[in-house]
Amino acid sequence: MELLHINWLAVLVASISSFVIGALWFGPKTFYPVWIRALGREVPTERIEMKAGETALMFGGTFVAALVQVLTLAVTIAVARTASPTFGAVSGAILGFFFAVGFGAFASLSHRMFGQPDHKVYASLKVWIIEVGQDVLCVTVAGAILGAWV
Repeated sequence: MELLHINWLAVLVASISSFVIGALWFGPKTFYPVWIRALGREVPTERIEMKAGETALMFGGTFVAALVQVLTLAVTIAVARTASPTFGAVSGAILGFFFAVGFGAFASLSHRMFGQPDHKVYASLKVWIIEVGQDVLCVTVAGAILGAWV
């Protein structure tokens, strides 16, 4: 399989969509307050100041992570297209969903359960559901974009 069969513009758009979904998912009016409390922390009432390098690492690292996920999915979809040339948006979304749930979500469950500092398993389960919910949505949408955009 050649990398030329990957639509790089679709990879970029799907990566950006993941970044935007993450920003909305963890926004102050969506899941951020519930998530931060489930981590055992208080929702900040004042703006948090970070050094420029930390901000760049946080947002740059988040985008690179989305790019790697989407590129991996794009390679998988390219291989799937060799078996089924009619592979489209719905197939891409389904593949993205199953990859996100099967490999992503459940690979992190034990880390979250044992990694909760206060050993509150129910709180860690809530954190896990919020975190992987965003991942599953992002990879499902990315799969639809990649599947549709031949």
